[in-house]
Parts: sequence; C-alpha cells; structure tokens
Amino acid sequence: MEKKNNYLWPTLFALAVAVGVFIGGKLHFNDTPERLFSTNSKKDKLNRLIDYIDYEYVDDVDTDSIVDVTVNNILGKLDPHSVYIPKSEMQEVSENMKGDFGGIGISFYMFRDTITVIRAIKNGPSHISGIMPGDRILIADGDTLYGKRTPNDTVVSKLKGKIGTKVDLKVFRKAEDRIMDVTVTRSRIPIKSVEAYYMLTKDLGYIKINRFAESTFKEFKDALRKLKIRGAEKLVLDLRDNPGGYLGIAEKLADEFLEEDKLILYTKNKKGRVKKAFATDKGDFEDKPVYVLINERSASASEIIAGALQDNDIGTIVGRRSFGKGLVQREMDLGDGSAVRLTVSRYYTPTGRSIQRSYDNGHQDYYQRFIDRYRSGEMVSVDSIKVADSLRFVTPKGKIVYGGGGIIPDVFVPIGSNEEEAIESMDDTYQFFSRFIFEHLEEDRGRYADYTQNQFLEEFRVDDILFDNFIEFVLNRKIRLDFYAQEEKIKAYLKANLAEQLFSPNLSAQIKGEHDAMLKKVLDLDALALESDKAEISQYQD
Repeated sequence: MEKKNNYLWPTLFALAVAVGVFIGGKLHFNDTPERLFSTNSKKDKLNRLIDYIDYEYVDDVDTDSIVDVTVNNILGKLDPHSVYIPKSEMQEVSENMKGDFGGIGISFYMFRDTITVIRAIKNGPSHISGIMPGDRILIADGDTLYGKRTPNDTVVSKLKGKIGTKVDLKVFRKAEDRIMDVTVTRSRIPIKSVEAYYMLTKDLGYIKINRFAESTFKEFKDALRKLKIRGAEKLVLDLRDNPGGYLGIAEKLADEFLEEDKLILYTKNKKGRVKKAFATDKGDFEDKPVYVLINERSASASEIIAGALQDNDIGTIVGRRSFGKGLVQREMDLGDGSAVRLTVSRYYTPTGRSIQRSYDNGHQDYYQRFIDRYRSGEMVSVDSIKVADSLRFVTPKGKIVYGGGGIIPDVFVPIGSNEEEAIESMDDTYQFFSRFIFEHLEEDRGRYADYTQNQFLEEFRVDDILFDNFIEFVLNRKIRLDFYAQEEKIKAYLKANLAEQLFSPNLSAQIKGEHDAMLKKVLDLDALALESDKAEISQYQD
C-alpha cells in the first residue's frame, strides 16, 4: 500500500488529473492552442485536452478509459506501490480491507455452469435457511444464475446486497432430486484475515494472518484469547504470503508483544517530518516466546511486525527474506468513485533501517530483481543473500540486522524442492486439490456423514484409490511430476481439502501443518529452548 525533489512534479501531476479530469469545469473553445500551452497549469492542460477530445474529436472516444490510462501512466513514473483503483474495483477493494460485506454466507464453485454450494458459513444466513453443501442455486429474485455465459461477477452481485434485505432463491438439491424455494435474509459476512488458529502443542499456539484489514486486530485478539484458554503460553504468528494492509493495524498487533514505550517504527515524509509509534501497556502477550514466520511474499505490514520484534530482540523470526516494502500509502478519493493509493512516507524499523528495495531503475527492474532471488540461490541458502555493510544495524542486545531489501530471518528455512513447490501451486494457485475433492464429494457426500471433526482428524486416511484418481485428474490437466515420490504430501493435502469442505479451514490448516517445513523447524527450536530451560533450572538447583 504504500529522488527527493523530483517527487514534487509527478505528485502534483497526479493530483491535477484527479481534480482537473474528474471535477474540472468546462472550458471555452474560443481559446487558441497557443494559450492552452502557455500560462496554464498542468491541471488546466489536462483538463482542456480531455474536453477537446470529448467535444471536438472526430470519433466518439471513451474519455474515461483515457483518464484511467493517463492516471496509471503518471503513477507508473513514481514508485511501484502507488496505484490507481478504478471505480469498478473500489467496492471489492473496500470490502476486502473493511473485512466484511452484505451477503448470504456461502462459498461456492461454478460447477458445470451452475452455482454449487461448497459450504454454508456456520450460523450464517444460508446455513440458518437450510442451504446445504452440494445445493445448486438456480435463480435469485427471478434472475437466472446458471448458464455458460453468466459472468461470475453477475452471479456475485445477485447474491450480495444490503444487510437485512431478502433474496428469494430457487435451489436444486441433488441428493433429494428436487427444487426448493428458499428465502435468505442477507447479513454481515466476514472476510476472514485470521485464516486459521489451533494448538501445535499443549502450550504452543498458532495463528495464521493473510492480510491486515480493519477487522484483523479484533480477529487476532479473539483467536489469541481462545488459544490462551486452551493453554497457549507461546505463539507462532504466521505471516507468510501476507502482502500487508493497514499500518495502524500492524502497529496494534506489534504492541501485543512489546513492552510499554518500546519503539514499533517511525515514518518520515517528504518534508522530513518524523512520526514515531510506541508500544502501550495493553499488550496481552508480552514477555512470552513468539515465533514469526515470513517468506519472500511477506510484505509491508508483515515486515513492520517482523522488524519491530527483531529490532527489539523479541521472539524469533523464522523463514526466508521478506519482500522488502518500506513505503506507506494513503488512499485518496478522486471524486468519481475511484481512488489512488499514493506513497506519502517511508517507514523505518526501531534500529533505523529501511527495508525498502531500490526502484531507481523502474518498475520492471524492481520486480525482475525479486524474481532473480529464485535464480540467485538465496531461496535455498542464507549465505546467498547479498547484504551491504553500509546498511548494517545492531539491536540493543547486539544482534546484527540489515536494511535495504526485506527482513532477513533469525533462522533460515529453505524453499522446498521443485516438486514440493508444484504441489503447493496445485493447491493454492490452481486449486486442483479443492476442485478434485469437490467433484469427489459430489459423487457421494454420505460416505463422510458419520465422521466428527476429531474422528476425521485422528482416524481418516486417504486410500490409494482416491490418490490414484487424483493423479488421473491432474494428468488430464497436463501436469507431470513424480506423484509417487510425493505420495505422503499429496495424501495429506487431499485430506486437508476434504477437512476444509466438510468441516473448517482450521482443521485443514492443522493437517497441512504436519507437513510444513517451517512449522517443523519451529517445533525443533521450541524443543531446544525447552531443553535449555531445563538445563538452566537443573544447574540452578545444583
């Protein structure tokens, strides 16, 4: 979200477009071209040009699209994280950052051109109305929702709506071979940023956060409270693949682990104004062991938390070097429903380091350098990470840390093999596991009806038939790898996806966690710490 003097003209230029194009007044067409380019401001030039095209150009032109292109081109001259959000995308972006929307509370697939329910949110409006996994939603308020040419956003728009409003559905239940009329009252549907939480051991809790939205801190506190009730005295905070979000939410979350008056971060704007954020006395997990998991896709707010804890000698950062985004953005309304997220300051960790990667050579080079990490060897060896001695900093307890391109973890965990990463991609990016399991359940959901959640976790085993059927499913999609060498992990992911569709994301994460290299490393570190503590106690008693 988120060298010096040359910030001025492009920033004013971007704001000029915002004011001049979207709000600007009409111009008089008796002005001469000479006057247009003589004394007028940049705002007037752009304003007049758009109006000339609108009123005088020989062909009809969608000037809105020209404006979008112009704004994007202007922002493209700035840093890589100043971005334009068109009006058409604002609702989705706002809902994602707010953390909720008005809807009927289902997850679904477009299965053979029809909305098919994967799961209704427990105690949500659809669940209360009796909608079940496998149900097909055919019609909403008289509008047909099935058919190959029905866009996904059209489907979603028919199901979303103002909280408290009703939607009349026609639902086909395959198991009973009948069509039902169901009326659902829309309610607040949370977009979870706390993806999962559970106990790793009897005293070590785990919380996975996928972004920092308005609701994230409340979700985190709720998860932490429940884990503490279950006995959590230590915590794993998983920020892998978390691209960031609201700065203020990151500050509040870091405060949970830091003692009062500890510096969390400071920001500096173009005028040199420094704003510092300090921890308060409200932290619920101070003076307790915490492990923070990061990887190459952990950015922004995730790096703020990792940097704040690392620089204050709190906890252990585990994983791989983070993305390297040390810029702060502010969202600014452009007056027509669109907005720009403009970089307004840089942030620095408590030791004074900026972890922003250089973008001096342009956006393409910026992202290419990130891709080059995979080729340089740094994903498999911490020794391959290039650091500049001029960006060397020291924490209060003497630990060496570096700025200039992400947070380097205290404990490095290499990326998996190509085949292991291929399985991850099949799960996360391509959703092959999820699709396969959905179709498997469609054949006969009743075979799992007698399992409780605990029974499924402890007793269910993926058999060779299901495994072989998955291989056939993937082969039909032109994927080739040594499936049998990865049999254990594939079976675990099949079980995890079954758990998610039958029970909950929490159970799914718990099953996957048993095959997670970073979590295995944390368990090893925790065991070593426990042995060290026992040795110290024994020495003291002796």
